[in-house]
Amino acid sequence: MSQSLHLVFCGTPQFAVPTLEKLVVAGFQVHLVLTQPDRPKGRGLELVASPVKQAASRHNLPIYQPEKIKSNEELNSRLREIAPDAIIVVGYGRIIPKWMLELPRYGNLNLHASLLPMYRGAAPIQWAIANGEKVTGVTTMRIDEGLDTGDILLQQELGIAEDDTAETLAPRLAAIGADLMIETLSRLQATEITPKPQNHSEATLAPILTKEHGSIDFRRPAQEIYNRLRGFQPWPGAFTKFRGKVLAVTAARPVRQLNSQPSLGDGQLLLRGSQLLVGCGQSTVLELLEVQPEGKKRMAASDFARGYRPSQDERLSS
Repeated sequence: MSQSLHLVFCGTPQFAVPTLEKLVVAGFQVHLVLTQPDRPKGRGLELVASPVKQAASRHNLPIYQPEKIKSNEELNSRLREIAPDAIIVVGYGRIIPKWMLELPRYGNLNLHASLLPMYRGAAPIQWAIANGEKVTGVTTMRIDEGLDTGDILLQQELGIAEDDTAETLAPRLAAIGADLMIETLSRLQATEITPKPQNHSEATLAPILTKEHGSIDFRRPAQEIYNRLRGFQPWPGAFTKFRGKVLAVTAARPVRQLNSQPSLGDGQLLLRGSQLLVGCGQSTVLELLEVQPEGKKRMAASDFARGYRPSQDERLSS
Protein backbone atom coordinates (compact mmCIF):
# COMPACT_ATOMS: atom_id res chain seq x y z
CA MET A 1 0.00 0.00 0.00
CA SER A 2 2.78 2.45 0.91
CA GLN A 3 4.37 2.16 -2.52
CA SER A 4 1.36 3.92 -4.08
CA LEU A 5 2.03 7.15 -2.17
CA HIS A 6 4.07 9.85 -3.89
CA LEU A 7 5.89 12.12 -1.45
CA VAL A 8 8.01 15.24 -1.22
CA PHE A 9 10.22 15.59 1.87
CA CYS A 10 11.22 18.91 3.44
CA GLY A 11 13.85 18.86 6.18
CA THR A 12 17.26 20.09 7.22
CA PRO A 13 18.69 18.95 10.62
CA GLN A 14 19.83 15.59 11.90
CA PHE A 15 16.50 15.22 13.69
CA ALA A 16 14.80 14.83 10.28
CA VAL A 17 17.13 12.14 8.92
CA PRO A 18 15.53 9.06 10.58
CA THR A 19 12.13 10.00 9.11
CA LEU A 20 13.54 10.38 5.60
CA GLU A 21 15.38 7.08 5.84
CA LYS A 22 12.32 5.26 7.25
CA LEU A 23 10.23 6.53 4.34
CA VAL A 24 12.73 5.17 1.85
CA VAL A 25 13.05 1.80 3.60
CA ALA A 26 9.27 1.48 3.87
CA GLY A 27 8.94 1.82 0.12
CA PHE A 28 7.38 5.26 -0.17
CA GLN A 29 8.27 7.09 -3.37
CA VAL A 30 10.18 10.20 -2.37
CA HIS A 31 10.31 12.23 -5.59
CA LEU A 32 12.07 15.31 -4.22
CA VAL A 33 13.92 16.38 -1.07
CA LEU A 34 13.86 20.06 -0.14
CA THR A 35 16.54 21.19 2.27
CA GLN A 36 18.22 24.48 3.08
CA PRO A 37 21.26 25.62 1.08
CA ASP A 38 24.75 24.57 2.14
CA ARG A 39 26.07 26.86 4.87
CA PRO A 40 29.62 27.97 5.75
CA LYS A 41 30.93 26.25 8.85
CA GLY A 42 34.11 25.98 10.91
CA ARG A 43 37.21 28.16 10.91
CA GLY A 44 37.65 27.80 7.16
CA LEU A 45 33.97 28.67 6.53
CA GLU A 46 33.71 25.85 4.03
CA LEU A 47 30.24 25.10 2.71
CA VAL A 48 28.69 22.13 4.50
CA ALA A 49 25.63 20.20 3.35
CA SER A 50 22.76 19.72 5.78
CA PRO A 51 22.34 16.29 7.38
CA VAL A 52 19.19 15.78 5.29
CA LYS A 53 21.06 16.57 2.07
CA GLN A 54 23.76 14.09 3.01
CA ALA A 55 21.15 11.41 3.72
CA ALA A 56 19.27 12.14 0.49
CA SER A 57 22.53 11.85 -1.46
CA ARG A 58 23.22 8.44 0.08
CA HIS A 59 19.83 7.26 -1.19
CA ASN A 60 20.24 8.93 -4.62
CA LEU A 61 17.16 11.10 -4.11
CA PRO A 62 16.60 14.30 -6.12
CA ILE A 63 17.58 17.36 -4.02
CA TYR A 64 16.52 20.99 -4.33
CA GLN A 65 17.91 23.75 -2.07
CA PRO A 66 16.03 27.00 -2.68
CA GLU A 67 16.78 30.08 -0.59
CA LYS A 68 13.10 31.04 -0.75
CA ILE A 69 9.98 29.02 -1.43
CA LYS A 70 6.98 31.35 -1.08
CA SER A 71 7.18 32.88 -4.57
CA ASN A 72 9.45 30.27 -6.14
CA GLU A 73 7.98 29.54 -9.59
CA GLU A 74 10.50 26.77 -10.29
CA LEU A 75 9.50 24.96 -7.08
CA ASN A 76 5.82 25.52 -7.81
CA SER A 77 6.22 23.96 -11.24
CA ARG A 78 8.22 20.98 -9.96
CA LEU A 79 5.76 20.19 -7.19
CA ARG A 80 2.74 20.44 -9.46
CA GLU A 81 4.45 18.11 -11.91
CA ILE A 82 5.13 15.59 -9.11
CA ALA A 83 1.57 16.00 -7.73
CA PRO A 84 2.54 14.52 -4.35
CA ASP A 85 -0.02 12.78 -2.19
CA ALA A 86 1.64 14.33 0.86
CA ILE A 87 4.49 16.69 1.67
CA ILE A 88 6.42 15.58 4.76
CA VAL A 89 7.97 18.41 6.79
CA VAL A 90 10.49 17.78 9.58
CA GLY A 91 12.57 20.71 10.82
CA TYR A 92 12.78 22.33 7.40
CA GLY A 93 13.27 25.83 8.80
CA ARG A 94 10.98 27.59 6.34
CA ILE A 95 7.34 28.65 6.60
CA ILE A 96 5.28 26.55 4.21
CA PRO A 97 3.29 28.86 1.90
CA LYS A 98 -0.44 28.49 1.35
CA TRP A 99 -0.07 27.17 -2.19
CA MET A 100 2.05 24.27 -0.89
CA LEU A 101 -0.42 23.57 1.90
CA GLU A 102 -3.23 23.21 -0.63
CA LEU A 103 -1.34 21.04 -3.12
CA PRO A 104 -1.34 17.45 -1.76
CA ARG A 105 -4.52 15.51 -0.99
CA TYR A 106 -3.24 14.40 2.43
CA GLY A 107 -1.78 17.82 3.14
CA ASN A 108 1.61 18.85 4.53
CA LEU A 109 2.38 16.52 7.42
CA ASN A 110 4.74 17.69 10.12
CA LEU A 111 6.64 15.77 12.78
CA HIS A 112 6.95 18.00 15.85
CA ALA A 113 9.09 17.10 18.87
CA SER A 114 6.52 17.73 21.59
CA LEU A 115 3.05 16.70 22.68
CA LEU A 116 1.17 19.52 21.03
CA PRO A 117 -0.27 21.96 21.93
CA MET A 118 2.61 22.00 24.46
CA TYR A 119 5.85 23.60 23.26
CA ARG A 120 4.93 25.09 19.93
CA GLY A 121 7.91 26.69 18.25
CA ALA A 122 11.51 26.22 17.21
CA ALA A 123 13.06 24.58 20.30
CA PRO A 124 10.57 22.15 21.89
CA ILE A 125 13.15 19.60 23.04
CA GLN A 126 15.32 22.21 24.72
CA TRP A 127 12.48 23.96 26.53
CA ALA A 128 10.84 20.74 27.72
CA ILE A 129 14.06 19.81 29.53
CA ALA A 130 14.77 23.37 30.67
CA ASN A 131 11.33 23.57 32.25
CA GLY A 132 11.82 20.32 34.14
CA GLU A 133 9.28 18.19 32.28
CA LYS A 134 9.33 14.47 33.07
CA VAL A 135 7.52 13.42 29.88
CA THR A 136 7.55 14.74 26.34
CA GLY A 137 6.91 13.08 23.00
CA VAL A 138 6.27 13.55 19.30
CA THR A 139 3.25 14.63 17.30
CA THR A 140 2.33 14.23 13.67
CA MET A 141 0.07 17.05 12.54
CA ARG A 142 -1.40 18.54 9.40
CA ILE A 143 0.21 21.94 8.88
CA ASP A 144 -2.00 24.99 8.60
CA GLU A 145 -1.06 28.67 8.29
CA GLY A 146 -0.38 29.07 12.03
CA LEU A 147 2.68 28.25 14.13
CA ASP A 148 2.32 24.54 14.97
CA THR A 149 -1.45 25.02 15.29
CA GLY A 150 -2.68 22.37 12.83
CA ASP A 151 -4.83 19.36 13.58
CA ILE A 152 -3.16 16.52 15.48
CA LEU A 153 -2.96 13.16 13.71
CA LEU A 154 -1.01 10.87 16.08
CA GLN A 155 1.10 11.29 19.24
CA GLN A 156 3.52 9.17 21.23
CA GLU A 157 4.96 9.92 24.67
CA LEU A 158 8.57 9.51 25.78
CA GLY A 159 9.99 9.88 29.28
CA ILE A 160 12.74 12.38 30.05
CA ALA A 161 15.50 10.97 32.27
CA GLU A 162 16.91 13.06 35.12
CA ASP A 163 20.26 13.31 33.35
CA ASP A 164 18.94 13.75 29.80
CA THR A 165 20.22 16.67 27.78
CA ALA A 166 18.84 18.02 24.52
CA GLU A 167 21.61 16.08 22.79
CA THR A 168 20.70 12.73 24.35
CA LEU A 169 16.93 13.15 24.08
CA ALA A 170 16.72 14.36 20.48
CA PRO A 171 17.88 11.10 18.82
CA ARG A 172 15.32 9.07 20.80
CA LEU A 173 12.54 11.44 19.81
CA ALA A 174 13.69 11.37 16.20
CA ALA A 175 13.58 7.56 16.18
CA ILE A 176 10.06 7.21 17.57
CA GLY A 177 8.95 10.14 15.42
CA ALA A 178 10.12 8.38 12.27
CA ASP A 179 8.05 5.32 13.15
CA LEU A 180 5.08 7.54 14.00
CA MET A 181 5.22 9.23 10.58
CA ILE A 182 5.17 5.84 8.83
CA GLU A 183 2.17 4.83 10.93
CA THR A 184 0.49 8.15 10.20
CA LEU A 185 0.80 7.73 6.43
CA SER A 186 -0.40 4.13 6.54
CA ARG A 187 -3.41 4.98 8.68
CA LEU A 188 -4.29 8.01 6.57
CA GLN A 189 -4.39 5.74 3.54
CA ALA A 190 -6.63 3.34 5.42
CA THR A 191 -8.84 6.24 6.64
CA GLU A 192 -8.14 5.19 10.23
CA ILE A 193 -7.23 8.68 11.53
CA THR A 194 -9.64 11.40 12.55
CA PRO A 195 -7.66 14.67 12.77
CA LYS A 196 -8.08 16.30 16.18
CA PRO A 197 -8.11 20.11 16.53
CA GLN A 198 -5.69 21.44 19.13
CA ASN A 199 -6.93 23.03 22.32
CA HIS A 200 -5.30 26.43 21.84
CA SER A 201 -6.03 27.45 25.44
CA GLU A 202 -3.51 24.80 26.59
CA ALA A 203 -0.73 25.90 24.24
CA THR A 204 2.74 26.77 25.48
CA LEU A 205 5.65 28.17 23.48
CA ALA A 206 9.20 27.01 22.81
CA PRO A 207 10.83 30.08 21.25
CA ILE A 208 14.08 30.00 19.34
CA LEU A 209 17.09 30.07 21.64
CA THR A 210 19.38 33.07 21.93
CA LYS A 211 22.79 33.39 23.53
CA GLU A 212 21.21 35.22 26.46
CA HIS A 213 19.26 32.10 27.43
CA GLY A 214 22.57 30.52 28.46
CA SER A 215 23.37 33.20 31.04
CA ILE A 216 22.95 31.68 34.51
CA ASP A 217 20.72 33.60 36.90
CA PHE A 218 21.68 32.39 40.38
CA ARG A 219 18.44 33.77 41.76
CA ARG A 220 16.83 30.69 40.23
CA PRO A 221 16.70 27.49 42.32
CA ALA A 222 19.55 25.02 41.73
CA GLN A 223 17.25 22.43 40.11
CA GLU A 224 15.99 25.00 37.62
CA ILE A 225 19.55 26.06 36.73
CA TYR A 226 20.48 22.40 36.29
CA ASN A 227 17.48 21.81 34.03
CA ARG A 228 18.37 24.78 31.85
CA LEU A 229 21.99 23.63 31.63
CA ARG A 230 20.75 20.23 30.37
CA GLY A 231 18.22 21.71 27.99
CA PHE A 232 20.48 24.28 26.38
CA GLN A 233 23.05 21.80 25.09
CA PRO A 234 25.05 22.17 22.93
CA TRP A 235 24.04 25.83 22.47
CA PRO A 236 23.83 28.33 24.10
CA GLY A 237 25.06 26.20 27.00
CA ALA A 238 25.33 27.73 30.48
CA PHE A 239 27.74 30.47 31.46
CA THR A 240 28.42 33.03 34.14
CA LYS A 241 31.24 35.46 35.03
CA PHE A 242 34.09 35.00 37.47
CA ARG A 243 36.46 37.87 38.17
CA GLY A 244 35.05 39.73 35.19
CA LYS A 245 35.62 36.93 32.65
CA VAL A 246 33.22 34.40 31.16
CA LEU A 247 33.10 31.03 32.91
CA ALA A 248 31.18 28.30 31.10
CA VAL A 249 29.58 25.67 33.33
CA THR A 250 29.61 22.41 31.38
CA ALA A 251 28.54 20.02 34.14
CA ALA A 252 26.83 20.55 37.49
CA ARG A 253 24.24 19.03 39.82
CA PRO A 254 21.94 20.24 42.58
CA VAL A 255 22.96 19.24 46.11
CA ARG A 256 21.39 19.47 49.53
CA GLN A 257 22.96 22.12 51.68
CA LEU A 258 24.17 20.65 54.95
CA ASN A 259 22.87 22.25 58.13
CA SER A 260 26.45 22.68 59.31
CA GLN A 261 27.21 24.98 56.40
CA PRO A 262 26.37 28.68 56.41
CA SER A 263 23.62 29.82 54.06
CA LEU A 264 25.06 30.88 50.71
CA GLY A 265 23.91 33.98 48.89
CA ASP A 266 22.95 33.85 45.23
CA GLY A 267 26.12 33.15 43.23
CA GLN A 268 28.29 32.88 46.34
CA LEU A 269 31.08 30.30 46.10
CA LEU A 270 32.08 27.78 48.74
CA LEU A 271 34.92 25.27 48.53
CA ARG A 272 34.05 22.24 50.68
CA GLY A 273 36.78 19.63 50.43
CA SER A 274 37.06 18.91 46.72
CA GLN A 275 33.55 20.23 46.04
CA LEU A 276 32.99 23.65 44.52
CA LEU A 277 29.54 24.85 45.54
CA VAL A 278 27.57 27.93 44.56
CA GLY A 279 24.51 29.39 46.25
CA CYS A 280 21.26 29.62 44.30
CA GLY A 281 17.75 30.90 44.82
CA GLN A 282 15.43 29.63 47.56
CA SER A 283 18.44 28.61 49.70
CA THR A 284 19.48 25.87 47.26
CA VAL A 285 22.99 24.85 46.25
CA LEU A 286 24.55 23.79 42.97
CA GLU A 287 27.76 21.77 42.79
CA LEU A 288 29.95 22.70 39.85
CA LEU A 289 31.50 19.58 38.31
CA GLU A 290 33.17 20.88 35.16
CA VAL A 291 33.86 24.41 33.96
CA GLN A 292 35.66 26.20 31.16
CA PRO A 293 37.30 29.55 31.95
CA GLU A 294 37.43 32.08 29.14
CA GLY A 295 40.23 31.21 26.73
CA LYS A 296 40.96 27.87 28.47
CA LYS A 297 40.05 24.23 28.03
CA ARG A 298 37.37 22.43 30.00
CA MET A 299 38.52 21.29 33.41
CA ALA A 300 37.19 19.60 36.52
CA ALA A 301 35.77 22.12 38.97
CA SER A 302 38.19 20.81 41.59
CA ASP A 303 41.13 21.66 39.31
CA PHE A 304 39.64 25.09 38.69
CA ALA A 305 39.37 25.65 42.44
CA ARG A 306 42.98 24.62 43.02
CA GLY A 307 44.22 26.90 40.27
CA TYR A 308 42.09 29.98 40.92
CA ARG A 309 41.59 29.61 44.68
CA PRO A 310 38.21 31.35 44.92
CA SER A 311 37.44 32.85 48.31
CA GLN A 312 34.09 32.48 50.02
CA ASP A 313 33.27 36.14 49.59
CA GLU A 314 33.55 35.83 45.78
CA ARG A 315 30.45 35.45 43.66
CA LEU A 316 29.58 34.31 40.19
CA SER A 317 27.53 36.85 38.28
CA SER A 318 25.42 37.03 35.14
